[in-house]
Amino acid sequence: MNRFIKSVSRRTFLQGTAAGVGILAAPAIISSKALAASGELNFMGWAGYPELAATVFPAFEKATGIKVNFNEQPDQDAMFAQAKLSLQTGAIDVCEPTVDRIGGWASNGLVQGWDTSKLSLDNYLPGLADGAMGEMATVDGKRMIVLSVWGTEAIVYSKADAPTEYGKASLGDLFDPKFEGKVCIRAHSGLAAMGRWLDAEGKLPKPWLDSYKDEATMKELWDIALAEAVKHKANVAQFWKGENEAQAAYRTNGAVIGLNWDSTGYNLRADGFGYIAPKEGAFAWNQGFALMANAKNVEQAHEFAKWVATPEGSAAWAKAFSANPVAKGAIDLASAEVKEFYNSALPGDATQKLWWWPEQQAWFIKLRGEYADKFIAA
Repeated sequence: MNRFIKSVSRRTFLQGTAAGVGILAAPAIISSKALAASGELNFMGWAGYPELAATVFPAFEKATGIKVNFNEQPDQDAMFAQAKLSLQTGAIDVCEPTVDRIGGWASNGLVQGWDTSKLSLDNYLPGLADGAMGEMATVDGKRMIVLSVWGTEAIVYSKADAPTEYGKASLGDLFDPKFEGKVCIRAHSGLAAMGRWLDAEGKLPKPWLDSYKDEATMKELWDIALAEAVKHKANVAQFWKGENEAQAAYRTNGAVIGLNWDSTGYNLRADGFGYIAPKEGAFAWNQGFALMANAKNVEQAHEFAKWVATPEGSAAWAKAFSANPVAKGAIDLASAEVKEFYNSALPGDATQKLWWWPEQQAWFIKLRGEYADKFIAA
């Protein structure tokens, strides 16, 4: 899946992950139409990222005159449910799911295509609006999602209680008996980690990636992963769904190792924790903006997506998520602290081993949820 950004150096990209606080004062290149815009935008996105409301949305409002009303949700399942409700209420204009889920949103009639003539697709780094990623973002000939940020899900570890290093850290560590009662994982990610680990060890009848292609293969392989994961469920100190829960697992609930987003690792760096890609390859994700099928503020939505594709907007968005920007020039606004974090998290050949979440259709999401529930209830 790492062919998605084959034309951009991941090492260079990672070195330009986020901007310092001062970038929000820099003048963004905004169209005269945007400057003349007014009104508001109803945006539904991820909870646990306070800098969005504190600095990013005010910067967008200053640049365009458009006020953002922020509806925070802990995870994509919650977003999906709220988006369905919004088909009746019209309360949401723009959502921020991940690209691998956009097919399911489209098949459920939740989103409409963007008018690409009103965006600035040339502003994106090569591979993020074109190529395979452009194809994945397109459903029935319509661009259903435009990228906002990308990042990883890898190993968070206590430097004191679970020290490790690149080449040694493994997805299998999550299931090591020595970490009983000390692991923090998201249920479905934990099952995928088990599946990928078993695959790497040659213990699956088919490649793990095949489980995303059809229901029969999915059930065959996820049955195996679930059975093995349940054997090690005593390891789990806490299942997480959102950023706030993940951080709490380490700070207050005794977790010393886990599988979490890079933002979690970054936010815990001052608490004695490190963040490193497993030798099997870090999970990698892209998220972006989807326009609701019944959006009320369509022009404002386009200005919003276009602003986040400017160097300043992209850098600010990435900084809020402690993740990677999508726009050309955003890397030039990087902070030294974030560069250091990502260089240490993804050293050597780690960027070549990134494992991008495959496309996940509605049928897969439904079954995946059932398997996650079984894991939690076991």
